[in-house]
Amino acid sequence: MDKQEINKKNESYRNAGVDIHAGYEAVSLMKKHIQSTMRPGVISKLGGFSAMFSLNAFEDFAKMRSPVLVSGTDGVGTKIKIADIMNRHNTIGIDCVAMCVNDIITSGATPLFFLDYIACGKVIPEKIEAIVEGISQGCIQSGMALIGGETAEHPGIMPDDDYDLAGFAVGIVDEKEIISNSDIKAEDVLIGIASSGVHSNGFSLIRKVLQSNSGNINNYISELGTTLGDELLRPTRIYVKSILGLIKNIRVKGLCHITGGGFYENVPRMFPEGIGGIIKKNSWEELPIFGYLEKTGKISRDDMLSTFNMGIGMIAAVESQDADKTLEILRASGEKAFVIGHTIVGEGLRFE
Repeated sequence: MDKQEINKKNESYRNAGVDIHAGYEAVSLMKKHIQSTMRPGVISKLGGFSAMFSLNAFEDFAKMRSPVLVSGTDGVGTKIKIADIMNRHNTIGIDCVAMCVNDIITSGATPLFFLDYIACGKVIPEKIEAIVEGISQGCIQSGMALIGGETAEHPGIMPDDDYDLAGFAVGIVDEKEIISNSDIKAEDVLIGIASSGVHSNGFSLIRKVLQSNSGNINNYISELGTTLGDELLRPTRIYVKSILGLIKNIRVKGLCHITGGGFYENVPRMFPEGIGGIIKKNSWEELPIFGYLEKTGKISRDDMLSTFNMGIGMIAAVESQDADKTLEILRASGEKAFVIGHTIVGEGLRFE
């Protein structure tokens, strides 16, 4: 069947709102970005019905006594609306990767591969390429291969310009090396690792507070040193390399990714039964965007701490004698890190 006959046969589907050829063009445009993420272990080719990864190609696999696969899935929520307003889609994919991979590294896993799912009202090839470019950049930062994905057109369900993005990451860890949090005891030290900004949580509140539109989101905000849109669209920091470097040198007893729910919901998830935590106020450099949001939206401090990362994207629990070495290793890897608190006998989390 020649190209003209294929075009004719696809005409009915195109009239129903699905342009198969736009999908083909999008795949063609994204190939170079996907190829840039390849690593040993990928044994499938782009365009197949499934994606395959050989664990034997992972350099430490043969040394593992009991290898465990660790997976995580997430999206970027309504941060996509900021990308729409800014008409900038080449960083939102970094957020998607970060939200997945920052979760799986809390168990001590090394990321291996990633898959994405893009749902859209209409496939606009250049926009899809930009999204996948960001996903690829996030995978490179994480040492993962982007081995598959799906772009689905939903005419009649989503407006033409709308899209949503989700991802799925898989890593590996030897069972005896899993960071289970069970060894955390009272008087362990909590080390906070700085975030790059708001990351990818709380954007429904942000949009309500700011009533974001293309008029005000492009305003330059002196206290931020940039436009509001640029600050809000700043990609989520990926902690993979620094955390993997840390756990090779320090006994990390627990890790917590500060995502939706802020401090109050996420930090206690790291503690075993009977252990709580105290966070010291003013113990880290709080990023200006959070003060701006708090002031502009007249948001209470408790609500800020229950919604946003407040400048801390990841927390590590270590023994007190390892605190200084932990700070040294993290800072040497390019992270800003602070002693922000300690664990106690009790439950929950409080600020002092």
